Parts: sequence; C-alpha cells; structure tokens
Amino acid sequence: MAELGASEDDPGSRARAQAQAGARRLGSGADLLQLDRAAAPGRGLTSWLAEALRAGIRDGRLRPGTALPATRVLADDLGVSRGVVVEAYQRLREEGLVSGRSGGGTTILPRAAGGPGAAGAAGLAVGPDDPLALPRRWGADAEIDLSPGVPDLSAFPRAAWLRAERAVLNEASPADLGYGDPRGNESLRAALAGWLARTRGLRTGPEAIVVTAGVAQALALLAQTLRGRGHTRIAVENPGSRGTRDELAHWGLVPLPVTVDADGLDVAELARRSVGAVAVTPAHQFPTGVVLSPDRRRQLLDWASAGGLIIEDDYDAEFRYDRAPVPALHASAPGQIAYAGSVSKTLAPGMRLGWLVPPPGLYADIVRAKHASDLGAPALPQLVLARLITGGGLEQHIRQVKVRQRRRRDALLGALRRQLPEARVQGIPAGLHLLVTFPDRAGSLDDTALAARLRADGVLVHALSRHRDQAGRTAPEVPGLVLGYAAHTPDQLRDAGRRIARAVRDFPWLHPF
Repeated sequence: MAELGASEDDPGSRARAQAQAGARRLGSGADLLQLDRAAAPGRGLTSWLAEALRAGIRDGRLRPGTALPATRVLADDLGVSRGVVVEAYQRLREEGLVSGRSGGGTTILPRAAGGPGAAGAAGLAVGPDDPLALPRRWGADAEIDLSPGVPDLSAFPRAAWLRAERAVLNEASPADLGYGDPRGNESLRAALAGWLARTRGLRTGPEAIVVTAGVAQALALLAQTLRGRGHTRIAVENPGSRGTRDELAHWGLVPLPVTVDADGLDVAELARRSVGAVAVTPAHQFPTGVVLSPDRRRQLLDWASAGGLIIEDDYDAEFRYDRAPVPALHASAPGQIAYAGSVSKTLAPGMRLGWLVPPPGLYADIVRAKHASDLGAPALPQLVLARLITGGGLEQHIRQVKVRQRRRRDALLGALRRQLPEARVQGIPAGLHLLVTFPDRAGSLDDTALAARLRADGVLVHALSRHRDQAGRTAPEVPGLVLGYAAHTPDQLRDAGRRIARAVRDFPWLHPF
C-alpha cells in the first residue's frame, strides 16, 4: 500500500509522499531526554547527540544502571542514520560514562569518585609518575581536566585483566599468597626483563629488578639510599617535574636545578654543579617533550663514568606517534644508571605497580630499604601483570590506546593551531601531554594567573612556571601551559582549545615582577 494513499504509478504522488515523510522526520524525536531532532544543528549530529546524553548523565536524568535504547531504535526515533547513534555511544564509552559490548546493550556507568569531571576524593597532582606533588582535588570544579600525567582510565583493559586474574587464582599456590620476595615476584621480574629488553633495549635479568609501588617509591628508595651514603643534593631538570622535585626533597635531598633547552639537559651546567646524582627524563622530557640529543647523551654518560649516578625516569616511553623509538640510556651504562618505570600511564596509576633497575652497587641497599618500607609489593596484581605481559595482552592494549591517543592529540593540536597560531606547541611526537608556550608574551603574560582563569572557566591545566625552579631568575621567563590530552575525547579537547584561546586573547594582566 502506497504511503498516504499515493499511487505507486504516480511520480507526483511519490514525490509528495516523500516530502511529507521527510517533513515528519524533521519533526521526529525520542522519549529519551525528550530529544528533538528539530533542535539539532544542520551539521554535527553526532556531537549534538553525545553532548545531550552527557548532560543527562551529569544532571542525573540518566542514572547509573540505566540502559540506553538500542542504536537502531534511537536512530529511528530521531530520524538519523544509525551511524550517528553508534558513534555518539562510542564517544561516551571512551569517556567511561557508559559500558557496552556487542549484542549486550549500552548502560550508564557510575561516575568514578575523583575522576575527571567528578567532585571526588582528594588526589595528587601528577608529573611523570604522580610523586608527591601539591595536593588537589582531581577534577573538582573542572569540566575538562587537562592535568598532565592523567591517563585514559576508561581504557583500562578490564576484560583482559579479569581473565588473567581468574587464571592466576586458579593456578596460584598457597605460597604465592604469602610474604614474598621483597624484590618482587620472580615471574613478574622475569616478564619485565623480557618486556624491557624488547621495548626499551635494556639488557638485564630478573635478578636485577625490584618491583615498586610506581616510580614514586623508586625515587623514595633511591633518595633514602643516597642519603645513607652521604649525598645531600641531587640535580634535577629545570623545567622539570614538580612532583619529582618534591619527592626527592621530602626524603632529604636538596634539588639543584639544571637548565633544559632544545637538546635536553645542559650537561655542561650539570658538570659545574658539583653534585653526584641527577634525575632525568631523557626519552620525553617532562614537561617540554624534547628528546635528549645524541651529543648530550654522550656527555651525560661521560659525566656518569666519572662517578655520577643517573636516575632515568622512563615515564611514558610507550606512547610514540611520529618519531622513531629512542632507546633507554640504561643499556649504555647499567653500572651508573638507575632505571625506573611503571604502568601508571599504560594501565592506571591506581595499580601502583612499577619497577626499578638500580646499579649493582646500590642493589642490596635498595632491596633492604624496600623490605623495611612494605615487606614487598601486593602478590595478586604482580601475578596478573606478569600474565598480561607474557601473554601479549599488555602490548595489545598499548597498541589500541595509542590509536586513540593519536586522535586526541591531533584534536587538541589542531584546535590550538587554529585558535592560537602565534603560540608554540612542543612535545607533539610522543607522550600524553603538550607544552604550549607564548614566546612573544614573556613579561606580559602570567601563566599562573592564566591557569587560574582557565580553571574558573572549567578547564584545569598546569602553568609551566609550576614546573620551574624560580630561584635566582633575572629575566622574564617564557610563559606556557602544560596540557594533558589522554583523558578526554576529541570533541572535549577541541572545546578546551577554544576556551584556552579565548582566555589568552582576553588576558589583561602583566607578569608580577
């Protein structure tokens, strides 16, 4: 039967029927949130739908456990293609707002306490591995949290972790659940030795590795050991991680700033410091994103060969997009380098799993300090991580996350380049953050005040000056912002780019000297 009684043989009737059907479609809507297709923009239907659903989750109209309509049903209700709904649901899934699997429906998830956009429990500001930076409320009063070091927690491989955990519980012996080796479970140390060899170029065995509660504990153990051997000072990068600086100072080492430029740490300046140890991030310097140049690497290794200790924080080396891999320094001088890493960026900082490969001369003291600190790392997470590494699950997860992070980086980078063409953006080829500087506004732009204004506008960022040692400065520093992009969708990052540009253009204050 032809629609509206039109004759199937009458082209004019068919045209009128199609026009009437189209008009009805433009006026169609859904009971869900009273979504009205007529209120949608002509372009950007996916963004419109995703934002409407986000708003419903934020204000409580869509409560945890609520099942969203099937994609075909909602698409039919709204008169849009199913692809629009599929993509909108996918964006919410990437933000950790909904869960869903093929054939299993899409359901609103509880909002994580302290997660981005939630006024949750107190957290810590993060640098390369969240070592004791200034306390803050993670995401409180911030619509978009661009703090560097915050990974995409919604991407945690829950299914793979659960499978590995079930297998571990089925196979673990009673002894596996007792007080273990303070160095860490042997199966995890063996898995890490292979992982670090093939991904970072380290030549080490399980007997040289200590499992730690993230890089934060690795720094604490090293600082305690150095203090016990008479060290009172340590060189740090400037600018460099505020968290690392505060962690080392907490354990009694006075941080001495050494300039970082376009080639990385200024080793000539380090040599003038008369200090026996230095903490560096050579593969992706925090926060500038520069790679320690080949000449500087050689100079730093020469400095260490004369008796110095290098603490190498390899905090996000797994995330590369547009450059060849940079091998770890450790392989070149294992006797002078303490190598530290963790799963804080690849899995989640809440796992508190990391590793330290100290020089042989420090190893026994590090193990004693570790035993005195906590008797050893938790048993089950170690066994599960070992299984993920040996079974290839960790590498598969990282490959998937890299694709997502590249899209997010491109979204933020594109927005900044369009909105702030006068700004300089660094750290693009790797990592999970960008550095935006304003070379033409040294002395006229206070980045701390700019960060405060952005926070009032709902965007949480780090001022570059937060990660600088300000003592003894004689000239205005180039202002900048450190922007993490891992935890938000491309749409949110483009929105953040627009807000940042607006704040910079409207910024009226002079730098207070």
